[in-house]
Amino acid sequence: MNQYIINPNIFDTDVELDTIRSGFGRGLKKAGELDNKVVALSADLTDSTQVGLFRDAFPNRFIQVGIAEQNLVTVASGLASAGKIPFASSYAAFSPGRNWEQIKTTIALNEQPVKIVASHAGLGVGPDGATHQMLEDIAMMRVMPNMIVIAPGDSIEAEKATLAIAKNNKPSYLRLAREKTPIISTNESPFEIGKAYILREGYDVSLMGTGTMTYQLLVAANILSNHGINAEVVHVPTIKPIDGDIILTSARRTGRVVTAEEAQIAGGFGGAVAEILSEKLPTPLLRIGVHDRYGESGQPSELIEHFGLTGEHIARKVEDFVRNTSQYHREY
Repeated sequence: MNQYIINPNIFDTDVELDTIRSGFGRGLKKAGELDNKVVALSADLTDSTQVGLFRDAFPNRFIQVGIAEQNLVTVASGLASAGKIPFASSYAAFSPGRNWEQIKTTIALNEQPVKIVASHAGLGVGPDGATHQMLEDIAMMRVMPNMIVIAPGDSIEAEKATLAIAKNNKPSYLRLAREKTPIISTNESPFEIGKAYILREGYDVSLMGTGTMTYQLLVAANILSNHGINAEVVHVPTIKPIDGDIILTSARRTGRVVTAEEAQIAGGFGGAVAEILSEKLPTPLLRIGVHDRYGESGQPSELIEHFGLTGEHIARKVEDFVRNTSQYHREY
């Protein structure tokens, strides 16, 4: 029986919207209230990344490093080595886009429990264009040893994820979108690092999504049901460590898998799923995301449409995949 509680208004035209980064801001403030070792650092983007709530509540535990992303994470590493729990925030285009090497050598290599909070990831920065649209970060961060990688599906889950990484004593990467997106979960919905969740059961195909794409997969599954295709929807907020058990359980049931991410498919979330399936249960796989190209300038809604990442576009791709691909059930 599916225990995950979905927002009952998810398909309403007036479904509640909120920015995922706002959930992080609320979670960071709560984490600071629960533990005085929590500190926050910003690279001159305090309000944009929603660290302002923490700054206002705990001004003596906030550090503004300015536009210096390499310094941002190295200072955070030093604070962690002194016993603090640092949250280092910037835009994903700059952190890890500009400071990956410092994250590797001063945080991950030394297993310092720094929390790298990457806001404005994906296509949602819109008019800022390709230079600010970080699409490679999932691949960059999941290959880094010791690093936890999380992409919350909505603001409620982002708040829960923030509180969780504040306690996990490990290097962690939190991927956040800029624009308001639908609330897919509830306060009662579970979140645990390393766990994936079946939001909708099915038997024709497994739709596996992370971050903002899980909502689009729910929309796609709804459309597909009207075309005689029963799609299972699996939400995977933790990309590393990935929940191989749920992925394999779903793949065994449906015999076909589709992944979706607002990122490059090369080395990203779809790649992580492909690795599990190829080693444990060879299964037909369709990866949906950005295919070896950069972002473009435009309104966020236009870009999601242009790159074929809406529920409607996904439904058409999945229907073609299901009609032309046999289910695979044999294990070895």
